[in-house]
Amino acid sequence: MKKVIVIVGPTGSGKTGLSIKLAQAFSAEIINGDSVQVYEGLDIGSAKIKASEQEGVPHHLFDVAKPKDAYSVYHFQRDARQLIDHIERPMIVGGTGLYIKAALYDYEFVEKKRDHLFDEMYHSLSNAELYRLLMQFDPEVIVDQNNRRRILRALEQALHGELRSQKKKKDELLYEPLILYLDLDRTILESRLRKRLEAQLEAGFIQEVIGLFEKNIKVNAIGYRELAHYLEGTLTLEEAKEEIIRASKKLAKKQKTFFKNQMHPIILDALSPTLYEDAKKLIERFLGDQHETTKNG
Repeated sequence: MKKVIVIVGPTGSGKTGLSIKLAQAFSAEIINGDSVQVYEGLDIGSAKIKASEQEGVPHHLFDVAKPKDAYSVYHFQRDARQLIDHIERPMIVGGTGLYIKAALYDYEFVEKKRDHLFDEMYHSLSNAELYRLLMQFDPEVIVDQNNRRRILRALEQALHGELRSQKKKKDELLYEPLILYLDLDRTILESRLRKRLEAQLEAGFIQEVIGLFEKNIKVNAIGYRELAHYLEGTLTLEEAKEEIIRASKKLAKKQKTFFKNQMHPIILDALSPTLYEDAKKLIERFLGDQHETTKNG
C-alpha cells in the first residue's frame, strides 16, 4: 500500500508551517486538504499559503477551480488520488475531514446532478406521504422522515433500481496513512483565531470579498459569508467578526470530533516545543526503510 503522510487540525493550529518543515525533511510534496483553498481568488480568507512561503516544496490542488465552478468531494477525491498515485512521497495537509477521508478510503462518489423535475412531480405530497411511498420501494432504508431532500433522493434512486438500503458503507483504506492531528486548547484557539482574523482584515480580506461581489460571486464559507452580510448592511463589522469567530470555533469542534471518530489520528499538542521533533520521529518510524533509502540515495 502506498504510504501517505497526513497533517490535520483546526484553523490556526499551525499545520502550514509544520508541514513545510516536514516536507523539506522528507522530500515530500504537499496536497491541499482544504475545501476552500481549491478555489482561485479565495486567498486571504482561507489563509492560503503564498508562493513565497512554500520554500521550494511542491504544492498541489490549490487554485484548481473558479469560485463559480462546482468542485465537490467527488472532484477532490479523483484529483487527490491521481496525485497520491504519482507523487513519490505525498503529504496531505488541511482540515476538511470528509475530503481527506474520501481520498484515502474506498468511498464511491458519482458525478451526477439531481433532477429537479423529479422533485416537482411530488411537490403536492407531504413528507409523511413521501416517506410512505419510499417504504413501498425500499422498506429497509433508513432516512430522516423530516428531511424532504433525502427522502426524495432515496425515492429517485429506488425508482432507478438503486436501493439505498443495499449500499454498503465502504471503510476500507486504499492507502496506508499516518494521520497527525494538531490539537489546541479551546481558549488558546480562540485567541489565535482573533489575532488571525485581525491580520486577515489588515491584509485586505474585506477588499477580497468586495472583489468577489463585483463579479457577482457570493461564497458560502466562514469569513466570506459574514463579511458579505457586513457589506450588505445586515451586520456591523464587529458583529461580523464575532460571527466569524463563533463559526470558526464551532467548525474546529466538528473537525476534532470527525477526525477522532472517523480517522483515529495520533494527537499532538500544537504548542509543544518538541512538536517538530515528535512529528519527525513518527514519520521516520512510519516510513521505515523508505526513509532510509531516500537518505542514502
